[in-house]
Amino acid sequence: MPNIKSAIKRVKTSEKRRALNASQKSALRTVVKTADTALVGNDVEAAKAAIVAATKKLDKAATKGLIHKNAAARKKSRLAKKLNALTSQA
Repeated sequence: MPNIKSAIKRVKTSEKRRALNASQKSALRTVVKTADTALVGNDVEAAKAAIVAATKKLDKAATKGLIHKNAAARKKSRLAKKLNALTSQA
């Protein structure tokens, strides 16, 4: 444990940030997984709604620096690709 006051504060704030980032990343994964499961089912409207929510969450995470912008773009692209395949099939 650090002895210097600023270092002690740094440890506390970084621990808070780590916990916040972990919960936000978990929520992000959950939304993306929900969108994926909606795509597996044949309900196009539910899948569209889930993808809109996932896209919004991915964009926000990329803006905040939680994930890299290219990773967000890749995930959005893959979801859109699956949605297009589902709509063309139906």
